[in-house]
Amino acid sequence: MAKEPTKYRAPALDKGLDIIELLAAAPAALSIAEISEGVGRSRGEIFRMLQVLEERDYIARNEGDGSYAITPRLFRLGMEQPPVKNVVETALPLMHRLAGEIEQSCHLVVPSGEQIVVVARIDPPGDIGLVVRVGHRRPMAQATSGLVLLAWQGDAVRDHWLDVVEAHDDSIERKALLRRLTKIREKGYASAPSHVVGGVTDLSAPILEHGHAVCALTVPFIAREGSSIDMAMTVGTLCKAAADISAELG
Repeated sequence: MAKEPTKYRAPALDKGLDIIELLAAAPAALSIAEISEGVGRSRGEIFRMLQVLEERDYIARNEGDGSYAITPRLFRLGMEQPPVKNVVETALPLMHRLAGEIEQSCHLVVPSGEQIVVVARIDPPGDIGLVVRVGHRRPMAQATSGLVLLAWQGDAVRDHWLDVVEAHDDSIERKALLRRLTKIREKGYASAPSHVVGGVTDLSAPILEHGHAVCALTVPFIAREGSSIDMAMTVGTLCKAAADISAELG
């Protein structure tokens, strides 16, 4: 998406943010040459910036080959923001209860640009379960929890989010996606086979504040032989937990 020109420029800050955004989007650590090419600046221009960012713990250097990767520092700073911190603190006790009742793991997801990010998780009480790490990101339209976040928004917010999503993925079929979001909202939750792990069904329900989803509570459901807790029971328990968290936030 095109950005309107700003009135004032801060070249050093632009340089540092360009590097951070490049490394955040990279699937693996990048060399100085790759960073230089990625941000469109010479090695000399970015060398000191890399040193400063490393000293401030925003990026880390691989001792083996000298490549750079983003650290969790920005994520930790974001977690200290009052809205996110309040939701996590409110949700965690009820997430513990949910995990115990369904004998599965669960995690909490919030929107982040065109992606979703996991901000809290509860491990399964038993020996078997799928655990999604805190900080895990995924494109919003490709995640069950992302669809839940989209489904419970007002028209203006949803349209803006979809514009951002489409700017990063031109394969999105907007009309088909909107029909799917309508069905999810009618059901009250989303359910879909995991795109990442076979045999896992992602179940997700909205946590609402003033009628809009501020986050999504998600269970990567694994059917287990001999267990009396089936998917239907898990969905009901998940939706109740999400409603209880929503009530406490309200």
